[in-house]
Amino acid sequence: MSETLTPVPDGSIVVGVDGSEGARLALEWAVAHAGLTNRPVALVHGWDSIPSVWLDQAGVDHAALQAEIKAAAAEVVAAAAARAAELDPEVEVLQVVRHEDARALLAGFSADAAVTVLGSRGRGPISALMLGSVSSAVARHGRGPVVVVRPGGPEPGEGTGVLVAIDGHDGTAPVVAAAFENASLRGLPLTVLHCTFDARVAVGGRVTAELRDQAEEEAELVIAEATSGLSERYPDVQVTPRAVFGHVEEELLEAADGADLVVVGHRQRNPIASALLGSISRSFLEQARGAVMVVPED
Repeated sequence: MSETLTPVPDGSIVVGVDGSEGARLALEWAVAHAGLTNRPVALVHGWDSIPSVWLDQAGVDHAALQAEIKAAAAEVVAAAAARAAELDPEVEVLQVVRHEDARALLAGFSADAAVTVLGSRGRGPISALMLGSVSSAVARHGRGPVVVVRPGGPEPGEGTGVLVAIDGHDGTAPVVAAAFENASLRGLPLTVLHCTFDARVAVGGRVTAELRDQAEEEAELVIAEATSGLSERYPDVQVTPRAVFGHVEEELLEAADGADLVVVGHRQRNPIASALLGSISRSFLEQARGAVMVVPED
């Protein structure tokens, strides 16, 4: 296979493949999701050109090198397609090989995809694992839901369910709706987390009964508003509201431990927010284990 212009139907599940361990995890998640939603999976691989002037100076035949890169890319996608067929032979698989920057290619596909799925690569056992450049860029600029599958998550069916974090501001409706939909698809319970930041608690202070009552009352109102109508639409989803205190990132990481899927929002309502992934989402993605869905907010 050479470069392909395979059309990708709207509503497909797009997954980036590159032969890495992270891409393998992403592929497995994507194929399983495709089986649940009866959607095709598009296996996408893109590559950049190497500036010919550098190759010429090194005495390398750039045309021959590009041909080798193209052939290698096709092999990567073909191997992923074979693996997808092993995982679920009923899922339709599309193979897409493009001579285009992978970040721009996948971000472009995300506008019409049901979900775009990517792996991530850590840089060792340090406290803040950095995302790979492709997954980080697509999570920042994706125009639809993006799932980053990080290592260390539970096996399918062995997790604690779906977790969604909300803060009560306008625009979170798509985030909560995505959490309900995925919980219903998988037959999993849903925890709706609301974190109240209080400086006294954040520095190790005591959670008084008064503070707890106030926070739980606030969380109850925020969660009720955020889930209004969705519990009726998804009566099969068991919903557990949860109020926590302290730093949102720390509380979210603790609550997410062992979850099958964590859903967070990404604000894109101003130039700064669209250029940078929201600080909570970015920090969480760098340290989370398992599958994290980043959903653009209204």
